[in-house]
Amino acid sequence: DEPTTALDVTIQKQIMELLARLRKERGMSILLITHNFGIVANMADNVFVMNQGRVVEQGSVKAVMGSPQHPYTRGLIGCIPRLGQRRRRLSTLEDALRESETQSG
Repeated sequence: DEPTTALDVTIQKQIMELLARLRKERGMSILLITHNFGIVANMADNVFVMNQGRVVEQGSVKAVMGSPQHPYTRGLIGCIPRLGQRRRRLSTLEDALRESETQSG
C-alpha cells in the first residue's frame, strides 16, 4: 500500500482491486503493509499491528478492529473519522502512547 499512498485515490483503488482479483484467481496470499485500516478491513483476513518494529496485537480483522486490546491499536482505529458522527477531537497516536505508558507504570 505504501507505494500507492501518493497516487490519486481512484488509481489506488484500481491497484487494490487488481490485487484482490489476482488473489482470488490464483488462490494466493498477499502480505500487505499499510497504515490504512480501511484497506485492512477490505483486503485482509488477519492483521498484525506493529509499533516500533514489534507486534503489539494480532488476530482476525474482525476481532482486532471490533475490540482492540492494545492502546496503540485503539489509537490507530480512533484516528479514523466516522461518517455521521458528531465532530470531536480525533485521537492521535501520541494519545495512545501516553495511555500505554500510563498502563505499564
